[in-house]
Amino acid sequence: HHSNSHTTRDKHQSRKENNNINMLSRIATAAAVRRAPTLLSSASRTMVTLEESPEASEAWKKSCYYTIDFTISEDDVVKEAVKRFSAYNIGALVTTNAAGEISGVISERDYINKVALLGRKSDELKIKEISTKAAKLVTATPKDAVDVCMNKMLQKDIRHLPLLDDDGKVVGMLSVKDLVKELLAEKEKTIQTLSDFALGKGGTVEYS
Repeated sequence: HHSNSHTTRDKHQSRKENNNINMLSRIATAAAVRRAPTLLSSASRTMVTLEESPEASEAWKKSCYYTIDFTISEDDVVKEAVKRFSAYNIGALVTTNAAGEISGVISERDYINKVALLGRKSDELKIKEISTKAAKLVTATPKDAVDVCMNKMLQKDIRHLPLLDDDGKVVGMLSVKDLVKELLAEKEKTIQTLSDFALGKGGTVEYS
């Protein structure tokens, strides 16, 4: 008889605990539901989409081309460009004409395919003899989204993209590496936002 009342008390205790757990989970669910729309809007803001992708200008500021003069006269000999590739550890330069306007791009590929492999002399050939001319150039603007730039590169199988302003003047140069770095940084931000939320930090989630 004694142990029986004990069992009743245990049952009562566990029912009470269950009720508490249920109540807590209901509160937690309600809180999560209230926060969910904010999470989604915050996440979609950081997700890399065509509208939300960082601009080319962001990648440009971090590019190795940002701190150097990435233009060279098309009338210089090819060897000058090759020296610059080596000194700055870069793969392409924008070529300019006598008026200082963009006339094309010269890349390491141009040198390898049109000079080295053909046994021509880089100190005799002019850059304009082997460069890719402006008419065939694929370019972008600083306001273009990074993934738009990436698509241009992939479609044309190129690794460098000159940035032109509204007047067609060269204001920058991007390599495929610059774009990849920028996209990865953006993805990292999204992952951080979501993991902070999942861990209840709500760090970068804004409550409306």
